[in-house]
Amino acid sequence: MRSFSLLQETIVPYIPTLIGQLTHKLLLVSKNPSKPHFNHYLFESLCLSIRITCKANPASVLSFEEALFPVFTEILQSDVQEFVPYVFQVMSLLLEIHTSSIPSSYMALFPHLLQPVLWERTGNIPPLVRLLQAYLEKGGTTIAGSAPDKIPGLLGVFQKLIASKANDHQGFYLLNSVVEHMPPESIGQYRKQIFILLFQRLQSSKTTKFIKSFLVFVNLYCVKYGAIALQEIFDDIQPKMFGMVLEKIVIPEVQKVSGQVEKKICAVGITKILTECPAMMDTEYTKLWPLVLQALIGLFELPEDDSIPDDEHFIDIEDTPGYQTAFSQLAFAGKKEHDPIGDAVSNPKILLAQSLHKLSTACPGRVPSMLSTSLNAEALQFLQGYLQAASVILEQK
Repeated sequence: MRSFSLLQETIVPYIPTLIGQLTHKLLLVSKNPSKPHFNHYLFESLCLSIRITCKANPASVLSFEEALFPVFTEILQSDVQEFVPYVFQVMSLLLEIHTSSIPSSYMALFPHLLQPVLWERTGNIPPLVRLLQAYLEKGGTTIAGSAPDKIPGLLGVFQKLIASKANDHQGFYLLNSVVEHMPPESIGQYRKQIFILLFQRLQSSKTTKFIKSFLVFVNLYCVKYGAIALQEIFDDIQPKMFGMVLEKIVIPEVQKVSGQVEKKICAVGITKILTECPAMMDTEYTKLWPLVLQALIGLFELPEDDSIPDDEHFIDIEDTPGYQTAFSQLAFAGKKEHDPIGDAVSNPKILLAQSLHKLSTACPGRVPSMLSTSLNAEALQFLQGYLQAASVILEQK
């Protein structure tokens, strides 16, 4: 592994020979995986050789799959518990390298990944979620077209994960990928039930981690489907639910969201709620408008709120009866951070200024008067800075 890491591209000509040796060794040790460190570095070496070779020539991913899939199939069929999480990580890496649609060899495996028995082992959960995310990224449309009967199984996995305090964030990773990559019509019938499940969990046992993940999901949904769709689905579940979510979760909790991409998703989603949702301008929700704006400016300008309630410091470890293979992250199988908004929005502060300008043009005089009467002086000053940076002014009457 260290030799591969050091030599990088210079080993490319020797990779075909080396892979033959590594896969042979992998097959041997899978019969009796008694040396955890050796096994870990063996998989690291495979990942590193894939990365180095495919960086120079992405098409060579096919030859790796040809060499590795027979061994992986045997490991999965024999259920070599120590190796299964590694196999899922390497498969994720291979699938993420593909540039076009999802290959048929992966589609054949897809139904097996949803089997409940695989999800019983805690060590399988992070690499399996990542693998399903890769499936959705590369083939959300394919799955919707050729395997629509598998969508309930996919959502069943999400339902199992968000019921767990230990794994709920993994459930959100999966759900975010479903919303981002599945065609809207393929999940239309399930959307309301998804939110009902999330609200049930919020009522029964909300934690800071769950709330942070929930905020990112709600705002991603808003970015993908629009602020009106978000407001309508909430109010369809229960009248005035949209206002309750803004008042009880978005306004007081958004300061806790961490991570650059996560904050960006929340900023763009909240901007849409403020400027693209008519109900925010002409219903009982209007009183929340300045408070939501102030919370958004706080997300931009105030330090992250990393406080945790006292009763959360001692969350019980969930019951995991029997032996559980721990999940071992492969460094060289690492996934690069994904930004679902990407280049569409480079600066959320500028987006807010431009969106407020557009709103003020549609409702002359309304926005400046709401700002001057309801926003505190410091937030107003920051907002003036965004408007100047975007070279826009708000329409007066």
